Parts: sequence; structure tokens; C-alpha cells
Amino acid sequence: MSTRSAPVQVVEQALYEVRKTIHPRAVHGWFAGWRWALVWATQLVFYGLAWLPWNDRQAVLFDIVHRKFFILGLVFFPQDIIYLTVLLIVSALALFLFTAVAGRLWCGYACPQTVYTEIFLWVEEKIEGDRAARLRLDAAPLSPRKFALKAAKHGAWAAVALWTGFTFVGYFTPIRELWEAVWSASTGPWETFWVLFYGFATYGNAGWMREQVCKHMCPYARFQSAMFDKDTLIITYDPQRGEPRGKGEGKGHCVDCSICVQVCPTGIDIREGLQYECIGCAACIDGCDRVMEKVGYPKGLIRYATQNAMERKLTRAQMFKRAFRPRVLVYSAVLWTIILAAGVSLWNRVPLKVDVIRDRAAISREVEGGMIENVYRLQMMNTAEDARAFRLTVSGLPGIALPGEAAVEVPGAASRMVPVRVRVPPGTAAGTHRIEFGIESTDDAAVAVREKSVFIVR
Repeated sequence: MSTRSAPVQVVEQALYEVRKTIHPRAVHGWFAGWRWALVWATQLVFYGLAWLPWNDRQAVLFDIVHRKFFILGLVFFPQDIIYLTVLLIVSALALFLFTAVAGRLWCGYACPQTVYTEIFLWVEEKIEGDRAARLRLDAAPLSPRKFALKAAKHGAWAAVALWTGFTFVGYFTPIRELWEAVWSASTGPWETFWVLFYGFATYGNAGWMREQVCKHMCPYARFQSAMFDKDTLIITYDPQRGEPRGKGEGKGHCVDCSICVQVCPTGIDIREGLQYECIGCAACIDGCDRVMEKVGYPKGLIRYATQNAMERKLTRAQMFKRAFRPRVLVYSAVLWTIILAAGVSLWNRVPLKVDVIRDRAAISREVEGGMIENVYRLQMMNTAEDARAFRLTVSGLPGIALPGEAAVEVPGAASRMVPVRVRVPPGTAAGTHRIEFGIESTDDAAVAVREKSVFIVR
């Protein structure tokens, strides 16, 4: 008698969870107001600054082709890379400081991903309706109305994205010239590529990927917890007030309405505790507070609080007092020291840079009268906006001199390579001698630079 084994049923397990489209519910409140204020502020600066004129040029222009950066009244050359370094250090320290104090403030209020997602969601709501209407539209079969609404939404998204890409490129190519080139269909290959690429990135990240960028692409979500401590303000749910959830006798203040989940742009449930997907936008606080108002409970079931405040039942004053802990004070002191030092450096910055380059083809030669001559090239950069004349001098050896005209004019925001011949009288000891070039503006003695070099006698 033979026995047959029952067929084994194989169940295929997906390696990744299928993404579900999140349609956040619109929310109004204190934190939503701050978020939209920063949306307006950041976008007015981004879209408007590129069109702001300054001394017959664009106020902010990063002219990579000519290796000059114009920022309001300042002109920076590649030799000013130290200021970029300082800017990056200040940005990193500010991020550490804000995170130590109140978590992901940058992510929730000013990050470009958050800002453009807010803009795209606003467009989506205006065209397709509120959250319930969008859910019904997605579930409905394709129809002329659904096609028209989706086409209008994506057309509006594409317009915003392309204008964003155009503005981005306008900071590297003069935006008025770029505008004329776009209208005449004569943009260069690089301008065309970057307008389309940046526009496509904006369209894809803010329109389609949204919370996926924050959850899987942004590295900050992964290491943010390393900068938190028990006195960091985070968005918290108060389980002692809220549990058990529901309505009626014996229930907590949480009525289990799921508004906090519906308004969350990343789709998490803050009642399950702090999660790395939380971007700190505080939409759940605004949503929960409105529900608490309606049911007659005090606000703050979901609120900004610290772990110590929740565990030790600290008052608001005690909680904020602990925010000024040594870690925060050190970050603040270092940050403001660097900012003030950079500000003083910029204020005292001499609008002239000089590099001395020896001519290696003719190290030392004898000329008429037995004079010994070395040849140099002075790379002079006038970082002011107006043309300036400079007087050249040299010192360091007895009888050292600059034959010929010792005055040079350099246009505004430009550089000039100036060949210079330096001579010493015969009889100067052989060897290498230290000399110093002096470059001084003829109309402003404060604009002066001294650069060292060597004079070789063979």
C-alpha cells in the first residue's frame, strides 16, 4: 500500500512591502501656520533672489565659467574657498544644535523635500479635492473626469517643477539671459540638461516619492537618534492620558479617531512611540488639538515634550530650563564664535588678492649695466566692483628696484596677470634672498597687500 504525501504549498514572501499611496489630510493650527510661513519665506528667497539686480548685475550669481561668485556686494574667487568651508561648518553645527534642542526642526519645517511636498499637496488638493475626494478618485475606474483631473494635476506639478529647475540654473547662468534663451529655444546643452534634470527631480521627489525620500533616501533619518538625548524636545503621545482609547466611561482622552495618522505625511502612528520616519512636522499635534477642542478635553495629548519630562512629570518651565544643558551651550558658543569670526573677517576683507609666481624659464640673468634681473608674474584679483589702479613696490635687498611703469589698473571683479621685472645692482651676494612685493591702491591706502617671494642671484 503506497502513501502519497500531500503537495507542499509554496508561499512566496515579498522582500519589500508594497508602497501604499499616502494622502495626508489637510490640517490647520499653530504649527501648520509656522510651516507655511517658512514655505513662503524660503520660496520667496529662492525664486526672487535670482531676479534681484545689484550694481547692474544679478545680486546672487555663481559664475562657474569665469570662476567668480557674486553674493550681493561681495565677489568671491576660488581662493576664497575658506568661506565655503566656514559655511559648511556653520550649517553642520546649526543642525546639531537644532537637533539637540528640538529634534528634526529642519526636516519638519524648512527642508526642500518638506517644502515642495507641501506645495505639491496644496496643488493636488485644489485640483482633486480633500483627502476623502482623492481616495474616492483613486479607487474609481478611469473616466474622462478622472483623466482630466489627473492630467491637470500633473500638468501643474510639471509647471512648478520646471520653473524650479529654471530658477536653479538661473543662479549659475544669468537668469535674464537664460529667460531670453528659453523663449528663443537657444539654451546650451548644459543649461537644458540641468533645467530638465532638476525639474524632473523636483517632480519625482515631491510628487511621487514624497515620504519615501525621507524614509529611505535621506541619511539624516538614520543617524538622527545619535543626536537626541532625554532632554531633546520630540513629538510625543501621552499614553497615561490617552489610554485606553475609545469613547465612553473608563476610556482615556484618545477617542481613537486616527486623525493623527491621517494628517501624517509619512503615514506613521505617533501613538506607537517615536519612529525614525517621523519628520517632526507637528501635523499630528495640530490635528489632535482640534479634536480635543471638539470633545472638550484639554489640548496636549500629542505635544512637544522630552523623555525626562514624560517620565518625571516635569512642568513646562522645568522642561525648557533643562534645554539649556552643557551640550546645547557648547554648540551655541562654538556656533556663534565661528559666525562672529567669519563676520569680522568679511568686514575686514581687503578687496585685493595677489599671487606671486616666479618665471622658471629664466631664473636669473644679467642685463645692461651688470644688473641682476629676476622675472615674476603677479596674479592680481580685484574683488571690488569698481576698477582700481594699484602701485607696485618691492623691498628686501639694497638697491632693489622695479624698472619701468610701476602702476597697474585692474577692472572691477576681474583678475589680471602682470609680468614684473625686478633688478638688483651688481655685487649682490650669490644665493637666495627674501624679498617682498607691495601692492597698494592709488586712491585708498587701506586696500594694500604684501606678498613674499625669493630673488635668486647666481
